[in-house]
Amino acid sequence: MSKPTSGGFEKTPGWLDWYTGPSKPQFQLPPNAVDAHCHVFGPGAEFPYAPERKYTPCDASKQQLFALRDHLGFTKNVIVQATCHGADNRALVDALKSSNGKAKGVATVKRGVTDSELQEMHAAGVRGVRFNFVKRLVDFTPKDELLEIAGRIAPLGWHVVIYFEAVDLPELWDFFTALPTTVVVDHMGRPDVSKPIDGPEFELFLKFMREHENVWCKATCPERLSLAGPPALNGERNAYRDVVPFARKVVESFPDRVIWGTDWPHPNLKNHMPDDGLLVDFIPHIATTRELQQKLLVDNPNRLYWPQEGGA
Repeated sequence: MSKPTSGGFEKTPGWLDWYTGPSKPQFQLPPNAVDAHCHVFGPGAEFPYAPERKYTPCDASKQQLFALRDHLGFTKNVIVQATCHGADNRALVDALKSSNGKAKGVATVKRGVTDSELQEMHAAGVRGVRFNFVKRLVDFTPKDELLEIAGRIAPLGWHVVIYFEAVDLPELWDFFTALPTTVVVDHMGRPDVSKPIDGPEFELFLKFMREHENVWCKATCPERLSLAGPPALNGERNAYRDVVPFARKVVESFPDRVIWGTDWPHPNLKNHMPDDGLLVDFIPHIATTRELQQKLLVDNPNRLYWPQEGGA
């Protein structure tokens, strides 16, 4: 894969470029597997980054994403709108239209979006909207505006993706449970893996999923959650061990409502940039049977994003 650039924009200081030489995973993905959480950044020269962005990334093009998909052994992608592009979904839509039906998308929209714009995004393959509550990444959007957007996208069969940190779940609970769509949680609600898996914080998240059958979860981003350090320090392919119990608990507790993705090109990582081949080799540690792997990687994401194809 070619080296990332910043498309003429000055990258955020300390920004880590994505890893250009990912290893080939030892774990063989099942046929029709979906990388259900990834992004495209720009390229900035073609799709400029939003003026209100909180960071400026390296470029990460659709061609580079699709090359990674093929290298790792995935069949399809779900591309999530990156916060650096704000509500300008042109880079996302362009990638979807170039995917030959192998990608669906999650957009970011504002209250002023028109019905025709929603229909155009739907035709391109958008199937959800993302609400981001991570304060260091986005400015606050009034909850009444988000509820209005959720009500407008519900008739399209779209869902809402929510990104938040574990400590904020109590104050967001009532809003999340009022959403009229399927709700997909990014990165397990970002648990603090230094805390006990049976402690009150993670138990609240599990309760959230138990009590609300419309809630799904992405068992993703061990590299973002781990406190154990980069895998290169120990040379193991069984990396991010401190995240395994949390992700395994979610996968085994809710096998029909979990999906998985690489999070390529891994925005805002500060300590190390992961080898995506190692991330794929994380999967059999959290989905320990072929049946669970089939649900996590094939059945569930296809049912959510490609239902017209019978979920296959």
